[in-house]
Amino acid sequence: MRCGARLNSKNRSGHVMSGFVCGLDVHKGCCDATKVDWFGNVVESRRISRDVVYSFLSSRKVSLVAMFIRCIVDMGLEVLVAHPRKTRLIAENRLKGDGSDSKCLAELARLGALPSSYIPAGDVAGMRELVRRRAFLVGIRTRVKNRIIATLAPEGIETPRDFKLFTRSGLDWLKSLRISSIDQSMRPSVTGTG
Repeated sequence: MRCGARLNSKNRSGHVMSGFVCGLDVHKGCCDATKVDWFGNVVESRRISRDVVYSFLSSRKVSLVAMFIRCIVDMGLEVLVAHPRKTRLIAENRLKGDGSDSKCLAELARLGALPSSYIPAGDVAGMRELVRRRAFLVGIRTRVKNRIIATLAPEGIETPRDFKLFTRSGLDWLKSLRISSIDQSMRPSVTGTG
């Protein structure tokens, strides 16, 4: 995800041209940061730790930030999100690398050409993340159940008709079969019972 953010602080003018533009290519532990002026000249380019992103931006009079992740939203800054496929300058750039990506993001933000899209509010984003996580876990549970059923078929074992396979009775029946691959898969957290 690529985004641009306008920093508003008490000691800075509200005019966008009063500060610098910074492009951040963010990774798990660090960020590649490129700071450019409003004429496109690279002022500073370096790798920084993710912990110091906000202090890095505020100490350098940056007024616009373009980046790949949403951590800036949590800092209370206005954010514009761009779709990676619509950011053609980075996709078509022959020089691949984190530094060049951060420079391209800074350049797009400076020119006002960073394509924007919708970013949900914090509570909506949190609910969406819960739904995504639940769908992921249900998918894992379904794959495990399908694997257990597929293990029974080559053994020639038919499931009893008096109960469903993944109820308490069905799980007790599966445990009584003593098939090691099924026993390993039958943890309560995986099958969704217990």
